[in-house]
Amino acid sequence: MSQRIDPTWRVLESYSTHDGLRCVDLFERPDATFGFERFRRDPEDLGIWTALGNDSAIIFSDVESARREAARLSPDIFDR
Repeated sequence: MSQRIDPTWRVLESYSTHDGLRCVDLFERPDATFGFERFRRDPEDLGIWTALGNDSAIIFSDVESARREAARLSPDIFDR
């Protein structure tokens, strides 16, 4: 788990590419706000998940808004 996903946040959904090298986690914070983080893992990094940006800093009032923004930024993960 990335350091950008706080242990107090509950991961609701996780989506990944077919090859398993990129993923998006949607989560809920204890204050009932939502967010997401995008990750990649590379074989040369021993498969450790690395955050692609600082998406987890963005706050959404509902999970659907977080999902839409995550899908906009990573359409290859959501367009299946």
